[in-house]
Amino acid sequence: MSVVIIGAGPTGLACGIELKRRGVENIILDKGCVVNSLYNYPTHMTFFTTPELLEIGDIPMTALNDKPTRGEALKYYRRVAEHYKLNIHQYEGVESFSGEDGNFTVRTTKATYSAKKIIIASGYYDVPSLLNVPGEDLPKVVHYYTEAHPYFDHDVLVVGAKNSAAIIALELYRTGARVTLVHRGPEIHRHVKYWIKPDIENRIKANEVKAYFNSTVKEIKPDSVVLNTPEGLLEIPNQFVFAMTGYRPDLTFLNAHGIIFQPDTKKPTINHETLESERKGVYLAGVIVAGMHTNEIFIENGRFHGRQIAEAVASALG
Repeated sequence: MSVVIIGAGPTGLACGIELKRRGVENIILDKGCVVNSLYNYPTHMTFFTTPELLEIGDIPMTALNDKPTRGEALKYYRRVAEHYKLNIHQYEGVESFSGEDGNFTVRTTKATYSAKKIIIASGYYDVPSLLNVPGEDLPKVVHYYTEAHPYFDHDVLVVGAKNSAAIIALELYRTGARVTLVHRGPEIHRHVKYWIKPDIENRIKANEVKAYFNSTVKEIKPDSVVLNTPEGLLEIPNQFVFAMTGYRPDLTFLNAHGIIFQPDTKKPTINHETLESERKGVYLAGVIVAGMHTNEIFIENGRFHGRQIAEAVASALG
């Protein structure tokens, strides 16, 4: 195998397409399904962007409205994968790789592969940022949200004040949950989508969603949570906690395989023309290039990494 691509998200698929266009044999491996991160988005999510900005492989994307839904995106990327007959192995996670440029060995949960080059496009959605408080390991704590229905008539706490937290708080409230929002900052984040921000702020003003700002979670108990608020410690009834505190790349895996990061930003050291890392023959694509600044790279610009890397790889392989 010429190239092994780790990750079957939109960027990984774009890498596979661009390599195939240049006659470079490749295989795409993912521990989950195709575009697994998008699959784990909330069931009724609508993208902030427009369809053409999610396109890869010059395949048009259509949507019923101005902004595509999660379901439309999943259908689109399935269609792209089928159109290009990409060699995708779903539910086959990469455990490790070893070797050097031109002669790598990649070990997965199912097989072992040889590769001349490796592209890591594993995204950042697999590792949630933890609260690091007692009780966070209780089953009631959720880091990934799908839909509101199971939480009807329950006391729920949403931690955070960015887009995901605001949307989840609103959906839970409108499904009949008793919602409390807690955020360490002074207000709903200024970058929350323009049609969501006034909605959640009005629900808070009307006391339909209870909010504690400049506050943090101190402890999570089976039937309550303890908050550290400006007025002191407060214990409130609670059955579920949604910790919407963000996600990060799997730095443990990347560090173990020779990917060097800047200590402050966690951005990897790369050749910005080719996206090759300091480990020769290993390329990085998508959001992991941004390190902890995950708001710098989205599908809209990460999809172009495929062409950038494919050109460099095809040139190197001759």
